Amino acid sequence: MSHFQFQTVANIISGLGSICELKALLHAGGYKKLLLVTDGGIIQQQLHAPIIEILDTLQLHYVVYSKVQADPPEHMVLDAVAFAQQQQIDIVLGFGGGSSLDVAKIIAILAHPQQQQGLQDLYGVNQAKSPRLPLYLVPTTAGTGSEVTPISIVTTGATSKTGIVAPILFADVAILDATFTQNLPAHITAATGIDAMVHAIEAYTSKIKKNPYADMLAKQALKLLDHNLSLVLADGHNLPARQNMLVGSMLAGQAFANAPVAAVHALAYPLGGHFHISHGHSNALVLTEVLKFNAPHAKALYAELMCCLDAKSTGSTEALCDLFIDHMQNHLDHSGLILKLKDLKIAENMLEKLAQDAMLQTRLLQNNPRDMTQQNALDIYQAIYA
Repeated sequence: MSHFQFQTVANIISGLGSICELKALLHAGGYKKLLLVTDGGIIQQQLHAPIIEILDTLQLHYVVYSKVQADPPEHMVLDAVAFAQQQQIDIVLGFGGGSSLDVAKIIAILAHPQQQQGLQDLYGVNQAKSPRLPLYLVPTTAGTGSEVTPISIVTTGATSKTGIVAPILFADVAILDATFTQNLPAHITAATGIDAMVHAIEAYTSKIKKNPYADMLAKQALKLLDHNLSLVLADGHNLPARQNMLVGSMLAGQAFANAPVAAVHALAYPLGGHFHISHGHSNALVLTEVLKFNAPHAKALYAELMCCLDAKSTGSTEALCDLFIDHMQNHLDHSGLILKLKDLKIAENMLEKLAQDAMLQTRLLQNNPRDMTQQNALDIYQAIYA
């Protein structure tokens, strides 16, 4: 067995109503002032009310930053950091989708009074350094797995995204409580659920850091997500299924935090950057064609995943691989998501630019089981155009 390293969040709390355990954690920490990082939609829907109730009961001073945007742009991240520094907080609580959690991670580093780094210093792999403030994360979508990853993604230009990847971004506590996800619209449920599936698939086939611990998590994640996605799309208030989706997303997050994602994400990023398509939807658009492209080099692994999802599956490795790709396409077909670029009003003459930008994602493409060229990327975009 090859050498590998596995890291994750030290304290994970999961279960319906588990947000109640936040009270004891905060009380034990003896904090003086908390920053709640979230977005305007959550404030409008009052999803954060149970957290505010806990803070009020503890008489813990708090402030709220609720300007987080999807695919957080650099200027917004800097605004959030400046706000946190001004408020002199001593703990950060991220509450929301992946963007809110990503921003909370960055604030926890840059708002520490002894931190010498600036945002530009954090970009890349293992550039972010200690110290950081205590960091608690509570997801409200079952998709990104950001609550258990050491990754934050920032939109650094008009169309480009840059990653911050370092162990210091692992939170101290992650709390998974599906009561916060039950009112998610179906299209967000579908997109985030497929995003989590992609995390599991790409972790299982990751070329450089694939390892048995991540493999185990990826398989379990995919089984949970595969079984429960249709249930929550049929009934958004099915809380046991919602909780299973959250756990599946978390397991997939643990897997790809240690066996990183690859070409699906690399080709999805330009779609989000140029056209503001959500990350999960972007992954859904390119998923099947990337699986087909990878099949010559990953067919045995895709066959194993098919057998994991359905123990009764039989046939050759090639047949099982094809069955797995068809199985994932079936999820896409029933997701309610638009799956053609033309139907999203994307001009065909943009495909070349998308392919060029995808090739800039070298951090991701190096993990793909099959080497990808710009022409390969263009072929995939063309295949999903109309």
